[in-house]
Amino acid sequence: MVSEKIFSWLAAIAICSLLLSAGCTQDLKETAQPKIVVEEEKPKVVVEEEKPKVVVEEEKPKVVVEEEKPKVVVEEEKPAIELALKYTPQDSTTYKFTSQAERGIKWEGPSLNEDAFRGGKTSSTIELTFTQQIQSTDDKGNAVAKITIESLKHLSVIRDNPAIDFDNTRAKDQNSPLARLIGQSYTIEITPAGRVSKVIDVSQAQEAVKGTSPADKTALAMLSSDIIRERHTIPAMPAMDKNQLRTGDNWNRIKTFSFGLMGAKSYERIYTLKEVKDTDNRRIAIVEMKANPTAEMAEKLHKEQAIGDFSKMFENTETYTGQLTLDLTSGKVEKCLEMLESEWIAVEPLTGQKEDKEPAVLTMTATRLYHLEKID
Repeated sequence: MVSEKIFSWLAAIAICSLLLSAGCTQDLKETAQPKIVVEEEKPKVVVEEEKPKVVVEEEKPKVVVEEEKPKVVVEEEKPAIELALKYTPQDSTTYKFTSQAERGIKWEGPSLNEDAFRGGKTSSTIELTFTQQIQSTDDKGNAVAKITIESLKHLSVIRDNPAIDFDNTRAKDQNSPLARLIGQSYTIEITPAGRVSKVIDVSQAQEAVKGTSPADKTALAMLSSDIIRERHTIPAMPAMDKNQLRTGDNWNRIKTFSFGLMGAKSYERIYTLKEVKDTDNRRIAIVEMKANPTAEMAEKLHKEQAIGDFSKMFENTETYTGQLTLDLTSGKVEKCLEMLESEWIAVEPLTGQKEDKEPAVLTMTATRLYHLEKID
């Protein structure tokens, strides 16, 4: 009996050992040890520190803005124009011509000889209005023109004293020999380059003003071939074989003046086609002139006149400029102006004078003017 109880007890222990995690074992432990409650482990909740959000924007295509470069506009070269006068038979145009030659002397400071250095101005100014009627033309563009004098003003001054003062519009001047010039005509041949190629006939006009008085001689001088050529020549016009021009093109001519004791001086006149513009259905060409002194021709004339070195005593300043306005549509000159202004100054302290005395200053001036303007 006892052995069966022991066997049953051992069998129970063996079974309980096999079933250690079953209720039997737990019951045994509960009887021997205090109860330990093991709580079911809850899943850990980890709260991570919120990091700042990094927003990655979608990369946009880069737009490269290049620095704007100045635009270089290449203008198409404009065709050349023909700078020439045009003549139409029976066409009539009225011009006003003005010429002036003036020289002056001014003395400042003490003078050793007041009579020798007495100052003053000597001048000759002519304003002549004439009508130019084209009688015929040839195949080269040359024209025979009849010139009729319509009005005249002439003022001649010698050392500030008027020698001739004539104006045909004044009643008191109607009996002057110069008044006989009004209405007189002469014929000339002129070229498309504005040159007087020939003085054809001036004898009838010269016969009308013959006489011995200073006024008669002055009137006759206005009808000399040289004066007629000067009056009707357009100095700014290019030669016929060089008249195909574009804006910026230039050409030149030499002009020589005599200044008495100051000798002769030559200038290279440089003409430039500055602009061609459209105005009132007309094409207008603008030519500008600037001149520079040149030794050409002047040295020869200087020697022929046997002028000394008087001019070397002076400091010389001068300006010589001009402008031509030409109507390309009609082929007529609207205006032509050229003006030379020259000044010579000599400063020489007089010997034997006190140092606080002003030095003697001698100033000489000269002006030459050519002005032709279309008035009708």
